Amino acid sequence: MRKSVVVLKAFLVAVLAFGAIRAAQATPPELEEEAQTALKALYARSPGAEALGAKAKAILVFPNVRKVAAIVGAQGGHGVMLKDGKPTTEYRLTGLQLGLEVGGQAFSYAMFLMSESALEKLRSSKGFEIGADPNIVFVDAGAGVQM
Repeated sequence: MRKSVVVLKAFLVAVLAFGAIRAAQATPPELEEEAQTALKALYARSPGAEALGAKAKAILVFPNVRKVAAIVGAQGGHGVMLKDGKPTTEYRLTGLQLGLEVGGQAFSYAMFLMSESALEKLRSSKGFEIGADPNIVFVDAGAGVQM
């Protein structure tokens, strides 16, 4: 019984924090600026990412994803699709996790779409799922291998 109360409290904390995250999201002009800034920062840290971006048909950038967890976790953020450096579509990222997680973090996320077919699949889908399997992250994106 006590364990279920702890899990319930953790879930409520995550849900309340997730609601605050959604309320603090940027408006579209701010979102575009934040996405461009996040992409420039990525390129400054990783010339390989910049080379990949030059070849990409479009780049989906989530400049400020927030994640909080206390056994049950939630994450969310808003992003923008950049095609030829110009914003085309706004996207929303949401997720829930269950597992041995405690804490919070904020990060940026960029997805490089390398073909017109990948771009069309994303545009025509009602949603997509990334990382549906359990995972462990050992390094920060800035420490990743350059392509």
